[in-house]
Amino acid sequence: MLTLERARELNGAMVTEEHLILHALNVSYAMGAMARHFGEDVEHWQAVGLLHDYDYEKYPDEHLQHTAEPLLAAGVEPEEVRAILSHGYGICTDVEPVTNMEKSLYTVDELTGIIQACARMRPRGITDLELKSFMKKFKDKKFAAKCNRELVLKGCEMLGMDIRDVAEICIEGMREHAAEIGLLGTEE
Repeated sequence: MLTLERARELNGAMVTEEHLILHALNVSYAMGAMARHFGEDVEHWQAVGLLHDYDYEKYPDEHLQHTAEPLLAAGVEPEEVRAILSHGYGICTDVEPVTNMEKSLYTVDELTGIIQACARMRPRGITDLELKSFMKKFKDKKFAAKCNRELVLKGCEMLGMDIRDVAEICIEGMREHAAEIGLLGTEE
């Protein structure tokens, strides 16, 4: 089983751009929170989340086409690689998310971008971000416009969950690591 330590080693060898490192951490912590929600192994889901964009920095136009072979060769389990590939379903892969881990990764990838953008606008960052404030921004399609809301909603539907519930879980998961992911805000 993929450990968080091993995921950090593998990701660190491929991902150097600060914004991509932060995104990987955001997804990792949101995945940990989703694992907790489903009664699964938090660290394992965090590890898979951390590696989800393994090849993106080097191959942005061929995302997930350079992921399976090197990760399998590095000892990552086939079901973990499948989960990573499934987050690109309908965009750059045909690997349909079927497990709760896969559906969660598919959903939180874009969702964490919107949460991060919301938190960055607030004086106290994510520390006091409430669901109501998040939902207002989520409904504003001009806010964090590059984040695909339809994909997030499709993922929530796959999970059989409401966007509010998934967002709340992810906000809490990210809040626990606010300092590390730069979302404490500017107010002392």
